Amino acid sequence: MKKILLLSDTHNYIDEQILKFVKQADEVWHAGDIGNISVTDEIQKIKPLRAVYGNIDDKTIRSEFPLHQKFTIENVPVWITHIGGYPNRYDMSIRNEINQNPPKLFISGHSHILKVMFDKKLNLLHINPGAAGKHGFHKVRTMTRFEINNDKIENLEVIELQKR
Repeated sequence: MKKILLLSDTHNYIDEQILKFVKQADEVWHAGDIGNISVTDEIQKIKPLRAVYGNIDDKTIRSEFPLHQKFTIENVPVWITHIGGYPNRYDMSIRNEINQNPPKLFISGHSHILKVMFDKKLNLLHINPGAAGKHGFHKVRTMTRFEINNDKIENLEVIELQKR
């Protein structure tokens, strides 16, 4: 079993409130728009990190993290990307691939809107953790955490941080 903390859209921002949850996880996943490499450096000092770059990220971040992360953890195939859309509205850049080879867990960021949806057609769970940073139109900063236990995604929680 792995305890996962999922965040996105930090836009240069990390604080003790986020780091408190980082310490409780086995792994941290970041779905892009990191903003500054110091954000991921802080996380990696504490826990293993899997991350992708987003549309605001510079060449330093893009050289360290890919556009897509595809991997299997426990027995769950995962795909993380920044701009991916959501069930019935997947981004054109990934639509063919996700339809041909869907993961069990699809994660994207970008919208700053927390969204958890099950795609019945592709039999996958989609999670967008919202935005953990202070830049953007969102009113409440959010992240999610969950457990992956063999082939199950369990105990999904929404974490609401302070208002931005």
